[in-house]
Amino acid sequence: MAVEQQARGAANGATGAGRRRSRRDEILEIAVGLFASRGYHGVSMDDIGAAAGVTGPALYHHFAGKEAMLAAALIPVSEGLLAGGRERAAQPDDPRGTLESLIDFHVDFALANPAVIALHLHELDRLPDEPRRRIRRLQRLYVEEWVTVLTTLHPGLPDGEARVLAHAAFGLMNSTPFLAGEVDRRRRAELLRGATLAALLAPTDPA
Repeated sequence: MAVEQQARGAANGATGAGRRRSRRDEILEIAVGLFASRGYHGVSMDDIGAAAGVTGPALYHHFAGKEAMLAAALIPVSEGLLAGGRERAAQPDDPRGTLESLIDFHVDFALANPAVIALHLHELDRLPDEPRRRIRRLQRLYVEEWVTVLTTLHPGLPDGEARVLAHAAFGLMNSTPFLAGEVDRRRRAELLRGATLAALLAPTDPA
């Protein structure tokens, strides 16, 4: 139930926070919460319709099926992350400030969207080839924004090693689906930002 509650607003991904939610958005949010808490195969269209209070025909008016819901939840997230990453990475003269901006952006996203992150981690392979490839490509492009900043911040750092650091940073920041509620959101954000920044600022020279 906690994951389902966290999913409220998650389907808007990294963009569209101020946009008025449609009935389609509301159904998608409910589906995201159910997928995240029960697993993709543990949820039927009937389950989603019952939770959303809609009949089968009304549900299929908005989505062709569960795969369409999963794609609708995950593709905008990857598009929003890439757009936000590119916007913040366009500060080549201040690599440290750019890195901090990227971290702030991603931590805010991760705290707002734990259910969507859980879907990315566990359910992406449920998608058909085309949308899965599209999401993977968007993710790779997002990683490269971080790689550019990290190689500027650490002169001489090979791109491959920068990708290792970027993925390690995502591991820290994307831990939000697994964080309990005993620490308030503001403090969780501080801890995630501080840990990620410290990891990415650490010396990269071989021991």
